[in-house]
Amino acid sequence: MHIIIDIIILIGTISIGIPVPFCFMAAALYMGIVAFPDFSFLMSVGFRALNSLTLLSIPFFIMAGMLMSSSGIAEKLTDFADSLLGRMKGGLGAATIWACAIFGAISGTASSAVAAIGTIMIPKLEERGYPRYYTTAMVSCAAILGQLIPPSVPMILYGWVTQTSVTACFLSTVIPGILTATLYSIINYYMVKKNFPLVKVEPPALGFEKVKIVARATKRSMWSLLMPVIILGGIYGGATTPTEAAAVAVTYSVIIGFFVHKELKLKTFAASLYTAATTSGVIILMLFFVTILGRLYTMQRVPMVIADFLISISDNKIVILLMVNIFLIIIGMLMDDLSGTMLVAPLLMPLMMQIGVHPVHFAAILGTNLGLGNVTPPTAPILYLGGRIGKVSFDQYIPIALIFMLLGNIPVIILTTYFPGFSMFLPRLIMGVK
Repeated sequence: MHIIIDIIILIGTISIGIPVPFCFMAAALYMGIVAFPDFSFLMSVGFRALNSLTLLSIPFFIMAGMLMSSSGIAEKLTDFADSLLGRMKGGLGAATIWACAIFGAISGTASSAVAAIGTIMIPKLEERGYPRYYTTAMVSCAAILGQLIPPSVPMILYGWVTQTSVTACFLSTVIPGILTATLYSIINYYMVKKNFPLVKVEPPALGFEKVKIVARATKRSMWSLLMPVIILGGIYGGATTPTEAAAVAVTYSVIIGFFVHKELKLKTFAASLYTAATTSGVIILMLFFVTILGRLYTMQRVPMVIADFLISISDNKIVILLMVNIFLIIIGMLMDDLSGTMLVAPLLMPLMMQIGVHPVHFAAILGTNLGLGNVTPPTAPILYLGGRIGKVSFDQYIPIALIFMLLGNIPVIILTTYFPGFSMFLPRLIMGVK
């Protein structure tokens, strides 16, 4: 009964709009009072958990994302994607989707992707004849590629809380992320072809002309394109840890912004640092209380109770994974991907181990489901952020967003869940994960 009341407190406070860290604080406080009258020992649990070098990468990646959007790097990435895909039906839309994927390979968060790419591309798309409500929905859904294409802040948290290799977790969502971007591009092509005949398309470039256009865009975007190569090459090549790669990303953004593109000014630099600091502070405060709440749930055997309950319904692995997917989507609908990852990973890990799901495979299942939850009402933080950036009312763009979710995300979730090789191929190939 105490657990049920505690979950009601957590979900209820989130639903009425209380800041997420304080929702977890209220839930942890209630559980501490009713289960452990002297729960002062839990403070040290929270502080010890935060004493982690892995977590240091989070503020660095957030800072890198902020600096990218104000230093010209994000705009150069969209220009490069446009040179490859822009001169075809729905090409600029596809370029926007892949720009979100490339941006995700640097920033690691969906919110920074929708803010940076949306601000640049929504006006451009509207100029080409795309309806604003359509572009807002497309950019909002494509932004979740920022947490599927590594490096990904949710995967850093998952690796930290489950003691799984962060690099292996990064690799587990690469193929699901690429397939999601491909499906989005196909959906965009047919939507534009069928519903938006007034979209302007420049005459296609052929042969040497196409090579020249791409070469010019590549030259202009060279320093921006080198950034994901340096970051991911350092991580997968074993030269840097994710934390060191995040620090390199910040340093690179500053150098390119000030001295190469010369679009980063002291005022915007200070604003980026301030935003990164406040965002990181909120995340760290949330992690502190989530860690305490997770320890309380473990001491009350909640993970084992959940596992026993689901197995009592069915011992069929396919059915259990279906129930887990539904649960994860619901969690994603109620809270953001970071808090959802921190809450759900330790709760469901015993069940996953019991039914034979590899921790790296579970990372991909968690990432794809919570990514969908981030654009699924009622909470849908990324969807609402996209609406604010696109200046479109929610009822106008939600029908289009649902099409992208149903045809783009659901098939990927099914493949990721029921075909382990889909997410385990790269971790096994590159890192030798068994």
